[in-house]
Amino acid sequence: MFIQTESTPNPATLKFLPGQAVLDAGTADFPSQDSAGASPLAQRIFAVEGVAGVFLGTDFVTVTKAETVAWEHLKPSILGAVMEHYQSGQPAIAGDAGSGGHAEHDGEDSGIVNQIKELLDTRVRPAVAQDGGDITFHGFERGVVYLHMQGACAGCPSSTLTLKMGIENLLRHFIPEVTEVRPVAV
Repeated sequence: MFIQTESTPNPATLKFLPGQAVLDAGTADFPSQDSAGASPLAQRIFAVEGVAGVFLGTDFVTVTKAETVAWEHLKPSILGAVMEHYQSGQPAIAGDAGSGGHAEHDGEDSGIVNQIKELLDTRVRPAVAQDGGDITFHGFERGVVYLHMQGACAGCPSSTLTLKMGIENLLRHFIPEVTEVRPVAV
């Protein structure tokens, strides 16, 4: 098994590409070891000292490290943990724990929300997945779109620029009712 790695815009996060499916669909975010109970893969990666977060996509694993450790020391152990997981035959997630979907929203502005979700799914999420993360719709209220950033996007130094200059401008261009985009922590 050959696992490739790619850097992300977030220097604390690396993207690991095992060359095979990680999740059948959606994404799964494990911002701490305590949240990884349903994922044998995330548990294995968190067993490596210095791992601060794990994010699973359909064909990649994004790992965020603690500030106190260097990638040179961490990367070989993470590669070993991913390889061990695939050799074990266990699923990445036991049961139905992955989602990666948008929050539900109904009401008088549901048409606008559907347009927002469509733009996120077709134009934003594929690009963000290339960087090892995901952005999902969390809410829409009085012109403000609330988005949840995961994986490499969470805590990335350029995330504010991505939100304001990229996503906000895109949504405002196509949907005049959108006035602002803000991140939320879930």
